[in-house]
Amino acid sequence: MKVILQQDVRGQGKKGQLVEVSDGYGRNYLLPRKLAIEATAENLNTMKMQDKAKAAKLAQEKAAATALSEQLKNCPVRVRARAGQGGKLFGAVTSQQISDALKEQYNIDISKSQLILGDPIKAFGSYEIKAKLGNEISGTVYLMVTEEK
Repeated sequence: MKVILQQDVRGQGKKGQLVEVSDGYGRNYLLPRKLAIEATAENLNTMKMQDKAKAAKLAQEKAAATALSEQLKNCPVRVRARAGQGGKLFGAVTSQQISDALKEQYNIDISKSQLILGDPIKAFGSYEIKAKLGNEISGTVYLMVTEEK
């Protein structure tokens, strides 16, 4: 019996896959628990349409992430911070501050969890910060930390 899985089933496959199972397993376990549906012509066509829609959505998200990555190259972000003797900052510049500065200065919405800070930023200067934009695409945020007057 051929069925289309509606959820991940251990030992059988992932959601959306077309799998061959024994008649009893399909009829007595998978179908009553709504873990799978029978692979009729209508259900196969629906599955193909969903796959096309999913691929189109993924391509759109990837294009948006690529465009955002290109946009970030032309947007140096300035963050003002208070400092003491010798140019040391009081505290550190956080990813939340960088995210807020991007939103305020360029209207680019990147969450703080997408920004990857290797070491805390505790001094004035220029920094390059990696940003995970999704779909295995990353960008670079150019940050300039300046003194608050």
